[in-house]
Amino acid sequence: MDHPAPPYDEMYTADGQVRPHYAVYSDWLLRQPDDALRQKRVEADSLFHRVGITFAVYGEQEGSERLIPFDIVPRVLSAAEWSKLADGLRQRVRALNAFIGDIYHGQEILKAGLLLPEQVFCNPQYRPEMHGMDVPGGIYAHIAGIDVVRAGPGEFFVLEDNLRVPSGVSYMLEDRKMMMRLFPELFSLNRVAPVEHYPDQLFQNLVSVAPLGVAEPVVVVLTPGASNSAYFEHAFLAQQMGVELVEGQDLFVRDGFVYMRTTQGPRRVDVVYRRIDDDFLDPLVFRPDSVLGVPGLMAAYRAGRVTVANAIGTGIADDKSIYPCVPDMIRFYLGEEPLLANVPTRILRRPDDLAYTLAHLDELVVKEVHGSGGYGMLVGPAASEAEREDFRLKILAAPENYIAQPTLALSTCPTFVEQGIAPRHIDLRPFVLSGRDITIVPGGLTRVALRAGSLVVNSSQGGGTKDTWVLEG
Repeated sequence: MDHPAPPYDEMYTADGQVRPHYAVYSDWLLRQPDDALRQKRVEADSLFHRVGITFAVYGEQEGSERLIPFDIVPRVLSAAEWSKLADGLRQRVRALNAFIGDIYHGQEILKAGLLLPEQVFCNPQYRPEMHGMDVPGGIYAHIAGIDVVRAGPGEFFVLEDNLRVPSGVSYMLEDRKMMMRLFPELFSLNRVAPVEHYPDQLFQNLVSVAPLGVAEPVVVVLTPGASNSAYFEHAFLAQQMGVELVEGQDLFVRDGFVYMRTTQGPRRVDVVYRRIDDDFLDPLVFRPDSVLGVPGLMAAYRAGRVTVANAIGTGIADDKSIYPCVPDMIRFYLGEEPLLANVPTRILRRPDDLAYTLAHLDELVVKEVHGSGGYGMLVGPAASEAEREDFRLKILAAPENYIAQPTLALSTCPTFVEQGIAPRHIDLRPFVLSGRDITIVPGGLTRVALRAGSLVVNSSQGGGTKDTWVLEG
């Protein structure tokens, strides 16, 4: 019986040699006693608790707030690896922005037959209210979190595109601050590209897409409130950008403009960086029972008097049923070959793909097209026979709601766990900002599956995070 090849180890070659870009870190690590590292990990946990870097876990009785575990072993990328990856991310986000603009205007991709009309118009993320509406600079996804995984030396694959309200950037920034505080000597030994300018880049990016004619745009961060799982991040980014953190009740629309209530009276708002899903943004247009949004926001938006970032309706491009079409979008809109490959994906509304998937459930990962956060999925090799049979019935009831992918051997990175340093599977979420230019801070958020053998890196499913180093050439 053939044994599958071991996953790609980011630090060590198959014969145990340290990869060149890890050499300086490896030399340092070999000189560190386990006790010292253990002490640093305790110190990190204590500091994160003090700062209040927690996320809410929905559906759990005991303690709704939890600390996201932080691993003190960094993930290191060479300058060449990062350059190749960043070029692919820019290309992908350009194509996704072009696709969203097309879907809400000429719909050329549908005329060309590259997508079925029902994939768009029957999708809950399609917003007919956006049809024919122009947005500043033609930018819809101002902030994109593109999840990438690695299966070999240069083989980065895009796992999914997050274009609605992508989160996690605050952990990227806090992880770096933590590493610099705990291990300052490492940053004098290694030329690590900085990430702390992200809030400045985000602010400049948002200002660049303000409505025309506004000399000094006022930007706000719109949060659903303190009970949201990512509230720490909302508050953090507002504070770092030097802008107001607001809830729906803090804003109102008058004479077609959006205003913020302040102690000095109403103040006009030009750019709303929203961390609220479309459905809750404007009760006059979307869910009438929403108390999180701003009545009249959509009318002001359509009139071009406020910019909403990310644009309403971007979710049409990050749905898992659209994801398999992104390579074709790159060819169609940009006339280029994709620099980053998708994970091979079977679309279960296709009879052949459905038949193959049902026959190979024990080998595949099956995902709900509208699911997120590691929920609504079956990891075939890790599931019991009963779980697979239960999922088989769900698929048969609505095959169009599912896609299937091979179980990727995600790359591993040394991680400090209870037993010491051991390999654990990782992914990466770089954050791509689109405004006047497309900018990406070097690295992103590396998520790590802390359980031995686990491929699920989501924080809601027991994953942790690492600092991501891009070495400057």
